[in-house]
Amino acid sequence: MTNTSKPETTAEPKPEDTVAPKKAITTQHKKWLTIAIGILILAGLGIAAWLFFGKEDKNKGLVSGNGRIEAVEIGVAAKIAGRVKDILVREGDLVTAGQVVALMDTEVLEAEHRQAEAQLKQAQSKVETTRSQLVQRGSEKEAVLALVRQREAELGVARKRAFRSLTLAAEAATSQQEADDDSARVQSAVAAVSAARAQLAAAGATIVTARAEIAGARSAVEAARATVERIQADIKDSALKSPREGRVQYRVAQPGEVVAAGGRVLSMVDLSDVYMTFFLPTAAVGRVALGTEVRLVLDAAPQFVIPAKVSFVADVAQFTPKTVETASERLKLMFRVRAQISPDLLRKHIAQVKTGLPGMAYIRMDPAIQWPAHLQVKQLP
Repeated sequence: MTNTSKPETTAEPKPEDTVAPKKAITTQHKKWLTIAIGILILAGLGIAAWLFFGKEDKNKGLVSGNGRIEAVEIGVAAKIAGRVKDILVREGDLVTAGQVVALMDTEVLEAEHRQAEAQLKQAQSKVETTRSQLVQRGSEKEAVLALVRQREAELGVARKRAFRSLTLAAEAATSQQEADDDSARVQSAVAAVSAARAQLAAAGATIVTARAEIAGARSAVEAARATVERIQADIKDSALKSPREGRVQYRVAQPGEVVAAGGRVLSMVDLSDVYMTFFLPTAAVGRVALGTEVRLVLDAAPQFVIPAKVSFVADVAQFTPKTVETASERLKLMFRVRAQISPDLLRKHIAQVKTGLPGMAYIRMDPAIQWPAHLQVKQLP
């Protein structure tokens, strides 16, 4: 018997039936992805909040500012114009106070020194010459004084003789001519006395002149000696010395170059006067007094905490907005503050002191609170 029934056939799925499951899967993936992203965002916000609030708690009661280590800059300059003969130090070298760091050419100064010494000897010789002249003028005065005495004696004799002649002539015991001759001799003797006295006055004047010449010669000696000492000082100053202990920053001139009077040859920094300059807002700077304790932390060595003290607070804002009429604008004012490092500490670690290093400065708003653990003083060993 023949089976005429049709074999069973499996119904093929319709296109609509395949699309629905795929769509459901994609929607589920997006849902899980969104949840994952949200969790990550929340986690990131949580970490950021923890770091932010943790940092605030860590530095509670403190105010800080960014700054940079600086030092007083010193210029080693030539006193007078001249040529640089040699520079004895290199950039970065540590030098001590009074150390010779450069030499100026002194050939011209040495020639001027020899000339000044010769002029000094001439002036000293002039003093001796004028002294001899004074002695000579004194002898001449004594000779003239003796001549005056002689002429006065001759005048006395002439007057006595003329008196006798006039008496005898009146008695006709002698001629009138002889009496007249004796009277003429008296007049001549009077004139001779006057001339001798004039010579005595002239001799006295020459003595005064000689004394004035001695005083002038002595002044010339002092002037010549001062010139010699000035040139000696210039020669001494041609050996340029470091005024303080510090570090050579850079060379301004090179050997062989000519510099003007006061021209810099070297630039150095005084490592005994090192500080950090930073800026604080109005609300904080108004509570900072000179001598306030500061803690410095350098970016190059964050493991060390350096103690310092406030040595300067600017009385003029550095960053000033265009208008300051409102309270919110006044809060934007920033004032420069300087924290000075102890010179004793600097001398102890002078080999490690460097300028230009950036870092942070921390100040306690309330001196009664303790410094946090991360700002306890930790210095180089």
